[in-house]
Amino acid sequence: MELNTEAQKNILGLQLPTDPRWVDLAGISLQEILTDHAYCEQKAATTCISLIQRYSSKEEMVNAIAPIVTEEWGHFRLVLQELQKRGLQLGKQRRDEYVNKLLDFQIKGGSVDDRFLDHMLTMALIEARSCERFKRLSEGLNDTYLQNFYRRFMESEAGHYALFIELAETYIDKEKVRKRWKQWLDYEATIMNELEIRGDRIH
Repeated sequence: MELNTEAQKNILGLQLPTDPRWVDLAGISLQEILTDHAYCEQKAATTCISLIQRYSSKEEMVNAIAPIVTEEWGHFRLVLQELQKRGLQLGKQRRDEYVNKLLDFQIKGGSVDDRFLDHMLTMALIEARSCERFKRLSEGLNDTYLQNFYRRFMESEAGHYALFIELAETYIDKEKVRKRWKQWLDYEATIMNELEIRGDRIH
């Protein structure tokens, strides 16, 4: 799955590409970036479990997300194995400023549908940005094995992004989904402008 800059805008919808300097910083902070990646996968699995618990009556969503729990936990184990193979240790989990800022944008009141929509779009956006970041790593790291390693993750995240958008449109009017998605994309662009470029973070 080849995603050039224009495709990233059209398929993923992201308004701003990752600063190219991020890949260089990540390459010299390998233990830190792998640690953060591992925890991102772990949090993705537990978040999907929480969504199943919260929206258990939405059978199609439950059936679609249940396999992702297993997949994301498998990804956590793969990254952990990569750390161990390289003689690196899993560090401590750090505060994810990017995700926390996204959570601030979620509707806290409103209807159940409004909250559900924002939960789906938050997940879609995280997966889209992760996909874009993994693409950067697959192209920019000076390690052929890690390039292939991250290409596989990139393809997986692209599929997850599409699934969360599809699930939103399964339960919510498509026009409403598109309108709210545009708001999310605009908001995410402001976050990307504000956050410090750090090579020890996936986001």
